[in-house]
Amino acid sequence: MKMSLEKILFEIEKRDAALYKKDFLLTWDKTLEELETILLVAEGLKLLREKNISSKVFDSGLAVSLFRDNSTRTRFSYASACNLLGLEVQDLDEGKSQISHGETVRETANMISFLTEMIGIRDDMYLGEGNRYMREVGEALDDGVKHGVLPQRPGIINLQCDIDHPTQSLADLMHLQNEFGSLENLKGKKIAMTWAYSPSYGKPLSVPQGIIGLMTRFGMNVELAHPEGYELLPEIVALAAENASKSGGSFKVSNSMDSAFTDADIVYPKSWAPFNVMMQRTPLLRNRDQQGLKDLEKACLANNAKFKDWECTEDKMALTKNASALYMHCLPADISGVSCEAGEVQKEVFEKYRIKTYKEAGFKPYIIAAMMFTNKFEHADEVLEKLIYIKKPRIIS
Repeated sequence: MKMSLEKILFEIEKRDAALYKKDFLLTWDKTLEELETILLVAEGLKLLREKNISSKVFDSGLAVSLFRDNSTRTRFSYASACNLLGLEVQDLDEGKSQISHGETVRETANMISFLTEMIGIRDDMYLGEGNRYMREVGEALDDGVKHGVLPQRPGIINLQCDIDHPTQSLADLMHLQNEFGSLENLKGKKIAMTWAYSPSYGKPLSVPQGIIGLMTRFGMNVELAHPEGYELLPEIVALAAENASKSGGSFKVSNSMDSAFTDADIVYPKSWAPFNVMMQRTPLLRNRDQQGLKDLEKACLANNAKFKDWECTEDKMALTKNASALYMHCLPADISGVSCEAGEVQKEVFEKYRIKTYKEAGFKPYIIAAMMFTNKFEHADEVLEKLIYIKKPRIIS
């Protein structure tokens, strides 16, 4: 059920959320009230846009984007979110910077931040490195502010790392909230987070880890399914079990896609690389060992091919609750007979849910904008209220 702006302001004001001047690096670093506040602010910003009310709270300022991996949805969601709030995006292309000439992380972080409000970082290629790098940037910014180099400390948003993909998982949660009517209605719902076959290797672990780490906090019954050898990071699996115990939900790990799909309300079939493969790949990438990478890819693809039956098909969807579970994907999906010969999802299944997956992706700009908004404004409800009062049209008609 869509809330009014007045109701959104009321709900934000009553929550105890310490998001001001805090980086957003992992969902499990945030309290439930803080996560709910992000969703509420995102809903408020979305509603302002629908009502043609400008949400530009900045007259000037940079938002730096650093993408160390290819991206479509997250890159454009970040740019859209920045524009929504009035910030100008500047990409940091490391190939055009002095990083290749030995510039340190501490120096780079300070040099890009003189008039910068936010820094969005995507660093998911190196297991054990991405989230650590984001924290190193944060420490460098703290040092710059401490010594008077920077007039203010830019906030950092994790646009995907080796551990978590918070903008994706929260956009997914907002999608589920929209589909099922409320967060409360998600309690007791079964979500199947399953591995699925892909003709490519090396896909990050951050999406499945983000999903099991977040959905278990909202009382959902989460089943993680994958073939033997495709395990996630053990500490994240343990965290999901702990979350489920606290929330009244459940968490199960199986080696059966059929088990996960049986009586599921939501299915999320997605390929990923085993964490031990990602560990092997990290030094090869760092050392630019092309032959080593080719050999690893060949071995991994051969192993993937053993599990081509891990595909989201109409037969598997028939196992779900009332044969009508919600299909989700972070996109792009490997669609059998469309984007590849054999992949994660049968083309008939994907086509049935294609528009809903697009709508799922459409929540991400608002989630990112909400992360920025709550980082820069201590009382987000009061600033939203001012925007409503000013009522400056986004488009003059």
